[in-house]
Amino acid sequence: MRKLSRKSLIILVLVLAVAASAVWFSRSGSKQITPASAPKAALAVNLIHPQYHDWPIRLVANGNIAAWQEAVIGSETGGIRLTSVDVNVGDRVKRGQVLAQFSTDTLQADIDQQQANIAEAEANMTDALANAARARALQGSGALSAQQIDQYQTTAHTAQARRDAARAQLRTQQLRFKQARIIAPDDGVISSRSATVGAVVPAGQELFRLIRQNRLEWRAQVTSSELARVRPGQQVIVVTASGARVAGKVRMLAPTVDTATRTALGYVDLPTDSAARAGMFATGTFELGKAQALTLPQSAVVMRDGFDYVYRVSADNHALQTKVGVGRRIGDRVEITDGIQPEASVVAAGGGFLADGDLLRVVPMAGNAQ
Repeated sequence: MRKLSRKSLIILVLVLAVAASAVWFSRSGSKQITPASAPKAALAVNLIHPQYHDWPIRLVANGNIAAWQEAVIGSETGGIRLTSVDVNVGDRVKRGQVLAQFSTDTLQADIDQQQANIAEAEANMTDALANAARARALQGSGALSAQQIDQYQTTAHTAQARRDAARAQLRTQQLRFKQARIIAPDDGVISSRSATVGAVVPAGQELFRLIRQNRLEWRAQVTSSELARVRPGQQVIVVTASGARVAGKVRMLAPTVDTATRTALGYVDLPTDSAARAGMFATGTFELGKAQALTLPQSAVVMRDGFDYVYRVSADNHALQTKVGVGRRIGDRVEITDGIQPEASVVAAGGGFLADGDLLRVVPMAGNAQ
């Protein structure tokens, strides 16, 4: 074989290099064009429209549960010993029921003494009246002076006054005897007891506290801006710290607003025999009426970076991330206050997997569920 010349060899190397470059560029160009020419949908989605619902308007407030009225029952007489205490905390009592008993020995002795004083006063009065009558009979005879006759009359009046004072003192002693029995002033539940058998207590010392008629109330703290929305007679659902739900009704609103907190108290009557207890903290919801709300399922709303979004669908089936305002939530639906119109088409679920501009494949929803 004849050897190639140096010039021919160089030409052959250049031809092979050009051919290799053409093949490389052909393959590289085909790789870049293929993905752009066959885009794929990001997610198959169902579309829904917002719906209007008649939703209740509610106001939430906090407050404490307290007794409607708590009667303080104390001793009306002092210096005598408690001989029995017949009730304890939590006991239900009736009006007029005996709660405790003081010793009556000293009181009975005082009554006996006063009855004797009355007998003596009545005897003195009888004698004084007789003397006055005799003096009046001698008034024209000159046997007695006018001054002496007046003295007999004065003595008779004084004896009558002493008899009346003794009788009044007897009624006082009898009243003290009656007060030796501590009586319930009303139906209710004993909430506190400080009475102890054997104690000698002074007059006026507290012995018991009674929740009258076992009535409790929730004292809601309502801000001054919301005060006008609350009316007597409105229904309230009170939720205690234990989770118990108690139905109540607004009885009245306080006539003044606290200058420090800018809140007023709303007094809500609670039913007897409920799970509420005096002293509990509770949250309540006032039912203020109803109003239409534009709503979507909770699954259609996505929270990102502290804001709420939904995904609408453009005419060419691309996802449009739309910021919305949300309000009340009931069950699995949420109120949309702004951001979309009622006729908007919104992705029903799966928004957490979408990004703005993703291509979507719309699938009809079974049963046309909204």
